[in-house]
Amino acid sequence: MGLIEWDDALYSVEIKEFDEHHKKILHFINDLHKAMMEGRGKDVMSDIFVELSDYTHYHFQAEEREMLDKNYPEYANHKQQHDMLMRQLIELINDYDNGRKEVSIETFRFLKEWLFNHIQVADKEYTPFLRKQ
Repeated sequence: MGLIEWDDALYSVEIKEFDEHHKKILHFINDLHKAMMEGRGKDVMSDIFVELSDYTHYHFQAEEREMLDKNYPEYANHKQQHDMLMRQLIELINDYDNGRKEVSIETFRFLKEWLFNHIQVADKEYTPFLRKQ
C-alpha cells in the first residue's frame, strides 16, 4: 500500500488518458516515499525526482494540447497553473539536489496537495467541456 491511494470517486477526471497519467504521477510520489522510508541514497531519490518531473511535464503538455485542440476557454488559466506547479516542483528538486532541503513528510504533504488539489479543482473544471467536444 502506498502513501496515497487512488480513488476514482475523488480523483477521476473521466478522461482515461489523463486518469492514467495522474495515476503514474501518484506512483512516482509513492516510490519517492518508499525510497525515503527505506533510507535509500540520494542518487535513487534524485532519479525518482527526475522521473516525476519529466512525466509531469509530459502530462501537462498532453492536457494543454487537448485543451488547445478543443478550444477550452480556460486554457490560459490552466496553463498558468501548470507553469507554476512545474516551477514549484523544479525548485523542490533543486533544493533537494543542492542539500538545502531534505525529503520529509512536509515534502510529501506538498506533493499530495499539489497533485490532488490540482486534479480536484482545476482538472475537474475541464472535464465537462472536454468530454462534450
